[in-house]
Amino acid sequence: MGLYYLDFEKPIAEIDKKIAELRAFSFHPDGKVNEEIARLEKQLEKVQKKIFSNLTRWQRTQLSRHINRPTFLDYVERIFNNFIELHGDRRFGDDPAIVGGLAEFNGKAVMLIGHQKGRTIKEKMSRNFGMPHPEGYRKAWRLMKLAEQFKKPLITMIDTPGAYPGQGAEERGQAEAIAENLETMATLKTPIISVVIGEGGSGGAIALGVADRILMLENATYSVISPEGCAAILWKSETEKERAAEALRGTAADLWELGIIDELVPEPLGGAHRHVEQMAQILATALAHHLEEIINKPLPELLVQRYEKYRRMGTVLSA
Repeated sequence: MGLYYLDFEKPIAEIDKKIAELRAFSFHPDGKVNEEIARLEKQLEKVQKKIFSNLTRWQRTQLSRHINRPTFLDYVERIFNNFIELHGDRRFGDDPAIVGGLAEFNGKAVMLIGHQKGRTIKEKMSRNFGMPHPEGYRKAWRLMKLAEQFKKPLITMIDTPGAYPGQGAEERGQAEAIAENLETMATLKTPIISVVIGEGGSGGAIALGVADRILMLENATYSVISPEGCAAILWKSETEKERAAEALRGTAADLWELGIIDELVPEPLGGAHRHVEQMAQILATALAHHLEEIINKPLPELLVQRYEKYRRMGTVLSA
């Protein structure tokens, strides 16, 4: 799949096109061609810095959903070894919107669970656009308990618009499945790290998000509702989505300022979607750092700190 450009990335697209043309049509580039490519690359860096240093919250929301943005399985492939996918909830079926299994990270066995959106239309439909059904959350719950049973650290990656709101999902207990995950993660007797890698939407996201450490990529978002949904409720119009995004304050920078997340993981210039390999290396370093800090903590201490972490959230100061 080729690189897709958002509206505000159009100036970048124009320079990318010129560079690609020079490289494609110059079979034996001479000094002048190489000089022109170097000049354009410097111009590209300058334009990227200007654009990405002044992003609005709505633009970051768009980046969190970017079609080329690395998915959970992209990171699994690049960061972890010997991934063994585990399927099914043992009650109803297997939900492809949530993927999980055992893997190795820096020589240690870990349990991985993450939302998977897919990239092509066919993949997106098969993964239900990353919107899990109850069986997806029950599969995640089963893997959480396995991690606890075998004393393996749990790493979750969040990237979903939200839980699937269809009638069948409600009939099969969507809200209960999410609530059970929240309760389980709050007291799970193993270290937990959660990473928001893209779009973190509502309860569908937080069902994998109760953790000892919460990391968030620079252009990810994490919010109780989408800007479009918020705009439809508050202003009866989806056209107010940019206004809603500003009010929601769901960007990584916002949540870092509010003390909700433990690390804002920087993305390469231009966004994770342009530098997948580099982004994976950056995330691997962050994961290694936090895992090293919590993996040897006594469990009673870890659970107390996890409890206190969430008790501190949402503190209201009286005037």
